[in-house]
Amino acid sequence: MSKWGSKKRNENGAAVVETALCLCFVVLPLVFATIAYAYMLSFRQTVSQSAAEGARAAAVAPASADRVTAGTNGASVSLSTGVGGMTCTSPNVTCTVVTVPNCGDGSANNCVKVTVSYPYRDHSLLPSMPGLGFMLPQTISYSAIAQVN
Repeated sequence: MSKWGSKKRNENGAAVVETALCLCFVVLPLVFATIAYAYMLSFRQTVSQSAAEGARAAAVAPASADRVTAGTNGASVSLSTGVGGMTCTSPNVTCTVVTVPNCGDGSANNCVKVTVSYPYRDHSLLPSMPGLGFMLPQTISYSAIAQVN
């Protein structure tokens, strides 16, 4: 028999290599995916809150001519304080303020509807990571309706 065939192989470094491979290909992508998804959820909450603030501001505006401006400004201020620090005039952000006659259900009062949307998958707020874009929503969009006093 040969001298090499009788010795048992030394596998002391195999655990280190396996750990490094697991960290690189399993653990780190999961951690970064969790961070990216949590950041998107935080931005989604900001968009939702800004639509509600815009609707509230438009509903309490003194004149109907000022409602669109008040709604846009309210949504802008709320967006600027959240994740991303954007406003309604930022690129890719769409803020629309519409007066809904009779609140759409035949009631005596009018309502104001504010919609804020952002194409998140195409313009993510975090650097893109290959293979993780499928978990992000195409567009984040929220609407809020408030009755005019």
